[in-house]
Formats: sequence, C-alpha cells, structure tokens
Amino acid sequence: MDEQPRGQVAFKQPKVELHVHLDGSIRVQTILDVARKRGIRLPANTVEEMTDIIIVDQPGSLTTFLGKFAEYMHVIAGDRGAIKRIAYEFVEDKAKEGVIYVEVRYSPHFLANTKVDPIPWNQEEGDVSPDEVVRLVNEGLSEGERAFNIKARSILCCMRHMPSWSMEVVELCKKYRDDGVVAIDLAGDESLNTQANPEHKEAYMEALRCGIHRTVHAGEVGPPDVVKEAVEVLRAERVGHGYRTLEDPVLYKELLAQDMHFEVCPISSKLTGACDPDFTKHPVITFRKDKANYSLNSDDPLIFHSNLHDDYNTAYNYMGFTEEEFKRLNIKSAESCFLPENEKQELLQKLHKAYGMILSTSF
Repeated sequence: MDEQPRGQVAFKQPKVELHVHLDGSIRVQTILDVARKRGIRLPANTVEEMTDIIIVDQPGSLTTFLGKFAEYMHVIAGDRGAIKRIAYEFVEDKAKEGVIYVEVRYSPHFLANTKVDPIPWNQEEGDVSPDEVVRLVNEGLSEGERAFNIKARSILCCMRHMPSWSMEVVELCKKYRDDGVVAIDLAGDESLNTQANPEHKEAYMEALRCGIHRTVHAGEVGPPDVVKEAVEVLRAERVGHGYRTLEDPVLYKELLAQDMHFEVCPISSKLTGACDPDFTKHPVITFRKDKANYSLNSDDPLIFHSNLHDDYNTAYNYMGFTEEEFKRLNIKSAESCFLPENEKQELLQKLHKAYGMILSTSF
C-alpha cells in the first residue's frame, strides 16, 4: 500500500514524539558534507544517489534494516562537530514537523570512536569517548531548543549484542540526568534474545534504584515473552514497538490494565517486516479500538525515507484514525513521557490549550 503523498498533513496540531533514533535521523546532505571534510570516500556523491543506498523502501527484515547503519555511521562517529551538528539539525527537523516535545535516543558508543573498532582517520581528531558524545549531543539539542522553540530530551541506548557497555550507559544516564538525559533503553536485534543477560539486568536494576526512567525495544519482531521479560525483569515503564504483545491475550490485558505505553512506529513496522505490510491489519488498530496508551513515532526517518507526518498520514488513511484520536494519543504520550512532573504538567497544559480542551488528569 502506498502512503498518502508527501507534503500532505493529516494532523497539523502540536505533537509529542517518544521513539526516534538520532543516528537514524541524520540528513543525507550532512553525511556528504562531513565525509568530504574528513576525506572519507563514499559510494555516492549526491544526495539522491546516497539516499538510494541508505534507504529501505520495501518490506524486509529487522536484521537487513540494522545493516543500513553501516553505510554512513563511520562518517559521523568520532567527529565532534558532526555529532553536535546532527543533534542540532534533528531539533530543527522536528520543529518543522510540529513536534513540541521529543525524546531522541542513541547509543553513545556507536557515535564514539573509543570502545569500538578505531577508524584510522579519526585519530587526528583525538579519541571521542561515549561520555563526550553525550555532552556534545546535549549541547546540540540545547542549542536547537533555543533556536526552534521546542523541548528535546535524550534516551541512552544499551545494545543487545554489547552487554559490556550497559553499566557505562546507566552511569552516563546518572551523570547527565540533569542535563538533558531522561532515560535508558535497550535496542538492537531481538533475534539475539540477550536482554536477560546479567549485565543488561544489572544496568536496569541500577537505573531502577537511582530513579532513571526505563524503556525497552521488545515485541517488535520477538515473541510476547520478550515483552513480558522487559516489563517484569527489566522493569520497563514503556515498550518500544510491542506489536507481538497481541499474540498473548493475557499479557495484553495485563498491560492494558497497567496503562503500559507502547511506542508505535507504523512505517518502520512495515519496512522492517515487523508487521503485515497491509496497514489495515496493523496492531495499532487494536490499540486504538481498546483505547490503549500509545504514541505514533517515526523511528528512523533517514532509513525509511519518511517523516512523522507520513506516519500520521498512514494512520489517517489506512487505520481509521481521527482528529480526536490523534489528540488523545498525544495527551497519553505527554502523560507517559519521561520529563519531571512539573515539566510534564506544563507540556500537558500546552497540548490541552492547543487542542481547545479542558485539562483533566483523568483524560
């Protein structure tokens, strides 16, 4: 099924986005600019040609999708100016989509050039540690906030295949919790089934102990048991994707009763093969009918050659969404965000005012 033509907007009101990856949101022109500056050879020299190499435009697998990051991440990783630039440009792009609050996630280790295989051309710029990556991203987001009048916070990702990084990630969450970082995440290939690794669990228990918010990619392509483990073992407060939860009616009913938040990414779920490519059969339709707590998100707009408007247009065209449901899900998104309570209430007031609604804690 084709989405609504680009440029049309199904929901023009202010929006909240909770599941989008910084390293999956980079502008192709920025990749080309940084490569040219650093003397890195790419397989293409124009935005159009490089876009064709990076994007996924047909349903495939999560593993194939994850492999796309290798086409360009080496260009940005380890470059201080580039790391700050992509964060700043990310905020600008979100502002253009009508987002007034966004939580953007990334792996500090993937943007660093230490604790991963060093890239020879990075050495003249000096090592960039995961700690410095977080500082640079915070600076870029903060400058973007001031320039474009939106609020941006970040979530730091542990990676399923690299459990040795997880304790460092939670320590970075603790260090920067008052400087833009609001939560920890676990991302990567669910087929590896490694989220029960003791090091991941230890990191999440430390996050729980210290009051760090927690979300986990689960039930995107993995079975409902992965969702159950994310919630019960890792104590996730939100579930990234979570579509396969519907395969376990008992679990789904429990999570509905808990008002568990599902971070839904419609276009992503088609192109990664996570869901039926027929959007009229998407699990979020069940979430909508059951008045579940969920958000709509763009996930990795660079790789999917999309933006948040496209996800809203898709929900409007093929999933029966209405203006009222878009308002409801954004209010639920704000209620489920990881801001401190006073800032959360300010965000909710902004949305209610924009939507012409009376503020109610029982919406």
